[in-house]
Amino acid sequence: MKYFLVCIGLILSGFSQAKITEVMLDNGMKIIVKEDHRSPVMVSQIWYRVGSSYEHGGITGVSHILEHMMFKGTEKLEPNEFSEIISYNGGRENAFTGRDYTAYFQRMEKSLYPLSFELEADRMRNLKLDKAEFAKERQVVTEERRLRTDNNPESLTFEQFAAAAFVNSPYRNPIIGWMTDIKNMQLEDLQKWYEKWYAPNNAILVVAGDVEPDKVISEAKKHFGPLKPSNINPPKPQKEILSLGPRQIKVKAPGKVPYIIMGYPVPSVSSAKDSWEPYALEVLAYILDGGRSSRISRHLIRGAKVASSASAGYDATDRLQTMFMLDGVPSDTHTVEEVKQSLLKQVNQLKTELVKPQELAKIKAQLKAAKVYERDSIFYQAMQIGKMESIGLPWKVAEEFVDKLNQITPEQIREVAKKYLLDDRLTVAILEPQSPAELKN
Repeated sequence: MKYFLVCIGLILSGFSQAKITEVMLDNGMKIIVKEDHRSPVMVSQIWYRVGSSYEHGGITGVSHILEHMMFKGTEKLEPNEFSEIISYNGGRENAFTGRDYTAYFQRMEKSLYPLSFELEADRMRNLKLDKAEFAKERQVVTEERRLRTDNNPESLTFEQFAAAAFVNSPYRNPIIGWMTDIKNMQLEDLQKWYEKWYAPNNAILVVAGDVEPDKVISEAKKHFGPLKPSNINPPKPQKEILSLGPRQIKVKAPGKVPYIIMGYPVPSVSSAKDSWEPYALEVLAYILDGGRSSRISRHLIRGAKVASSASAGYDATDRLQTMFMLDGVPSDTHTVEEVKQSLLKQVNQLKTELVKPQELAKIKAQLKAAKVYERDSIFYQAMQIGKMESIGLPWKVAEEFVDKLNQITPEQIREVAKKYLLDDRLTVAILEPQSPAELKN
């Protein structure tokens, strides 16, 4: 184990010493370049500080639909020509929308970043929103929502859970949007959203790979520098109200097996008053669900066999207050209530008993290893930087993540469990699967 930790430490040290160059253009666009010369490739990512948590009632899902439309042509390019050019040059590209950001990326041979910049700068300011193309993409998104959420019992339960767990936080809305908002979305909604948020002073360019920072920055200035900034008004603070008691809902939907999802409101790195707490919560989540030797696996799945599957999760990098999550599917001979009580037993044990040093050392070693494997990907390295910057934190927070986790003590783990994992703050959603005959009644 000591040899393993030393090796992991040396690898992490090598990553932490990787050169990162950061500049700000006159128009407010930030450029960050991370060198990684192990392979002759590069990743270019454009991050916009806007996602579903920026949306208001009536236009939920607009960020996601606009992401689709960003590939449908500009004043220079025909619909889908952007993707065809990248593919013709041997690259891969795509995009994704989150609650706090929308990002676009290309993976290409190391010398082709000028092509990425030219194309991204063009659609940052010259997007052509066509009515016919919009009608097609709105239908595509409608079907995407129907397939991934409406016809997926667990996804539907999670959506209902979020709507109950958050009262005034925009995290209560699904990233893809509510169906009624999608169907009633108008082209004018997208045009206003694009003009409001898609500007150089609301964007971060992250490039990682076998590149020379000076050349990358020079090329970025050439393409993005002439773009005019917009008057960006950041969203007003939206702090979730304090829950005054436990909440539980039941979801009746087509399905074959019951399911339970539970969550406690907890701070993220950007919203925590005590900076160490999110890292303690991250370690706590890994104690519960960090592989086959974790407590949930040992006690619920392989031990008592109460659950056929169960997990715990926490995202420390949300922009707003977030949730510490638990979920599970009961085994054939057990019930959802038994899964719930078994999960709560594991949580309550962490409130009263200190994690043993040997268990904590093993968890930290696993966390370090997981972070090393993540950093082996230049795409993930760029993604970590972009995600931090888009939620208002410096990229250095991602570089310090492992060191912060390693400083967490058993006492701190018990303290965050006692402070945040409270019965009166718990929200529970239970899926009660229904047969077609039951749904008709």
